Amino acid sequence: MRHLVAVAFLFAALSTASAQQMPDPSQMAGRALPAPELTTGTVSVRLFRERVGNNIANHPVKLTGLKDGPKTVSTDEQGRAQFAGLAPGTTVIAEAVVDGETLRSQEITVPSAGGVRVALVAGLDAARAREKAEADAAAKEPARAGIVVFGGDSRIIFEFQDDNLQVFYLLDIVNNARTPITTAEPLMIDLPPDAKGPGTMEGSSPLAVVQGNRIRIAGPFPPGTTSVQLGYRLTYSGAETSVVQKWPAAIEQLFVAAEKVGTLQIASPQFERTQESQAGGAPFLMATGGRVNAGETLTINLSGLPYHNRMLRNVGVGLGLVILVVGLVVGTRSRSTHTTQARQLLQRKEKLFGELVQLEEQLAAGRIDTARHAARRQTLVTQLERVMGELDRSPDIRPGGGGEGVAA
Repeated sequence: MRHLVAVAFLFAALSTASAQQMPDPSQMAGRALPAPELTTGTVSVRLFRERVGNNIANHPVKLTGLKDGPKTVSTDEQGRAQFAGLAPGTTVIAEAVVDGETLRSQEITVPSAGGVRVALVAGLDAARAREKAEADAAAKEPARAGIVVFGGDSRIIFEFQDDNLQVFYLLDIVNNARTPITTAEPLMIDLPPDAKGPGTMEGSSPLAVVQGNRIRIAGPFPPGTTSVQLGYRLTYSGAETSVVQKWPAAIEQLFVAAEKVGTLQIASPQFERTQESQAGGAPFLMATGGRVNAGETLTINLSGLPYHNRMLRNVGVGLGLVILVVGLVVGTRSRSTHTTQARQLLQRKEKLFGELVQLEEQLAAGRIDTARHAARRQTLVTQLERVMGELDRSPDIRPGGGGEGVAA
């Protein structure tokens, strides 16, 4: 969960290939947008009521902040008032009064090349109040039969936490109707067999309930978006695994992200685009795809996974025990006096034993490749043989002697 917010922003950038929607008037009202296609020194102001396309023609628009005082131009049939010949660097504000409502843009700085476009929108507050009242009334109506979808902002995220692979389903269930919808059956998400410890996350809708290794999402679904956020730990035993997930409702657009650890790669027949990006300071593989239909199975293949090889770990532990036994045998045969040379040799021997054990643990954990492991192991074994030979030949280590104070 460390990077989920940052990943969401990256998905927003990747979603530019999705279908374009009608711009939200409240988001564009009064904001200056660069217009390189306009003649330098031009500010174009468009005036409309409540929504794009509902133009207000033959209406005065005033531009303030000019050196020679305010300038007024009436809108044309497209609702545009165009001010030309403005000096680059001039800061102006566009204003209009519609039905007693004063509309004012943000400060606009005339660019040195190209022009600027800005929209003034009348009646936004009234439109919001009317839409809210209509939505509240519709939401109180009895639920009717229908379908819902997993909206385009739904996403699947793989993230490593304490060497465990966590999988998150961040789902937006969208009801496009104005009344509550009841699906023919609850949405049932049967998690993969290797999923462990599934649970819903804070902020998830109470409509989603965990039942063993399945998630039950029952309506009625209110108009708009219902957020369902859940996670589980994915167990695996090798460098490759797959997540096979069947979806009870259509996913409008596929978004998948995976924290890239080591050589991790993700692939799917349903991916159309994959790229590597940074999210929250960590590298992520980001993949997008088209629509996944209801009842369709999504397959995501992961390769290059870091994993702990049990056989290599057992070999490493076994080698460590053998080394310790050899050390004890050598120690029994090599009781020495308290000389500095004997102490140094014994300390060197123990250090090499420890490095060998550590090397095998690194191989078992996948933190070192086999080529580097083999070369380093050969070096350590050669050094250990040399030290043990010197211990056997040392005149300060007398077989049968006391050897108190010198550890084997």
